[in-house]
Amino acid sequence: MDTLKRLENVIAERRSASPDTSYVAKLNSKGIAKIAQKLGEEATEAVIAALAGSREELVGESADLLFHLLVLLGAKDIPLADVLAELDRREGVSGIEEKASRTQ
Repeated sequence: MDTLKRLENVIAERRSASPDTSYVAKLNSKGIAKIAQKLGEEATEAVIAALAGSREELVGESADLLFHLLVLLGAKDIPLADVLAELDRREGVSGIEEKASRTQ
């Protein structure tokens, strides 16, 4: 988790940089819809890598996916800690039970 926390901090710092010098700032300057679109593209690439790619391709696409998720969370002012707390809350609960509780 230290790696993700460090990355979250770097992303937060780069949000205020110039879009000419920072990929994070460039994405943020294009808005939430563009960031979400990019996250979706990375998710699709991870799925393709899982089905038809090598282990290394899946590792790389997974890193891209996590990075873009952190960019989106940062743009929405949602700290990674909130996501981790939700995962902690779900720990020990059957996935079927947890999903059923959300539909009620």
